[in-house]
Amino acid sequence: METGFPWGSTPTVNVRLWRSDAIVLFDWLNNTDLNTVPITHPAQKQALTDLLARLEDEDVIDSTAAEIAAAQNEVAKGEQR
Repeated sequence: METGFPWGSTPTVNVRLWRSDAIVLFDWLNNTDLNTVPITHPAQKQALTDLLARLEDEDVIDSTAAEIAAAQNEVAKGEQR
């Protein structure tokens, strides 16, 4: 098994996210000190770190403040399309 990137040759799943959800999650993960997030197992922090790394590969990384605010409003309202 590959010892490099965590999802190199290990089993994976594909998760489809609404773009606004991805923007909100990326913004939150990117601006949150994961050392302060309550966890019950170290794997939870690692999974959040891995999620952030995957979101960095998407086009949400360059979202403007206006796009983030709009995404937050849409997600808060549950306006998924």
